[in-house]
Formats: sequence, structure tokens, C-alpha cells
Amino acid sequence: MIHYTRVTRKAELEQILQLQLQNMPAALSSEVKQAEGFVTVQHDLDLLTRMNDRCAHIVAKEQHKIVGYALCMHPHFREEIEVLKPMFTEIDRAFGANTPYMIMGQICIDKKYRKQGIFRMLYKTMQEALLPEFTTIITEVNTANSRSIQAHYAVGFNKLSVYESQGVRWELIALTKNAP
Repeated sequence: MIHYTRVTRKAELEQILQLQLQNMPAALSSEVKQAEGFVTVQHDLDLLTRMNDRCAHIVAKEQHKIVGYALCMHPHFREEIEVLKPMFTEIDRAFGANTPYMIMGQICIDKKYRKQGIFRMLYKTMQEALLPEFTTIITEVNTANSRSIQAHYAVGFNKLSVYESQGVRWELIALTKNAP
């Protein structure tokens, strides 16, 4: 049985990094990238730990095995990952400086566990965990990752903008929920 929780141990962060490596573009064929999607950013343990210390990541677990994750990236880390800096510029244009939001820094499901509703439940858990402080979750998706874009729209994300950075087209999207 799958359960959803927040990261509390270093071993869980290490499992996230292992799952991340399995889903980087270099590890996947073109066919798999098109059909299953991929992740863009490769984190290191130090950054992932600091992000988790600020706002604990959301994970799907079967017993002690991480089978999916949604990374919480507080805007405080806006200067930490080069490829994401243009995203924050786009967010500033869309929202200004006073909107409290959380970045979903990356979401990934183990291949054996896909199409079981885990993606949807990770976002539901994330929204509940972040309320009432953050009612908006923002992320961006490489437009070449059609699987991910479709999945995000299916759970309620809306397009904020489309922009290009370093030769890649990105969709900036947001999921908003009213606080209880």
C-alpha cells in the first residue's frame, strides 16, 4: 500500500536522488522520454537537504521504498539552480513580489508505479501540507515533455506563460487552492 508523507531522513533524500538519476534525459531513450517523460534538474544531497530543511519534500512510499516524490523548493533558493533562474523572473512578472507561493521543484514517479494515481496524490498531499501559508504551487515544464504537461493540466494546473531560456521552451504553470 502506498502512503504519502514528508521527508524526515537522509536515507529518503538518497532514494530521491537515485530515482532522479534513473529519469534524467541521459539515462532514457528518445522513445521513453516521449512516452514517459523525464526530469531536468539533477540535485546534489547538500542542496536537496537544505531545501528539505526549509520545507520538507513530499514522497510516496511503499513500506520504506520511495516510489515517487514532489520536491518543495522555497523561493529562498531562487539563485541556487542556474537553469531555474529565468523561471523566477517569469514568476515575478506574473505575480509580483508579494504573492506567497511554493515551487514544486521536481516531480517523479518510479516507472513501475506510474498510472496508479500517485502523481495526483503527491500534489494533493503537497497542497494540504502547504496550506494555509502557501495557496499557490508553481512549476515549469519543458514543452518537449508532453507527458508531464498533460499530467499537470489533468490535476488542475493553469498556464501562466510560455518562454524560452537557453534554447528550451518552458511552460510556467500554477495550481491554486483556497485555504480552508
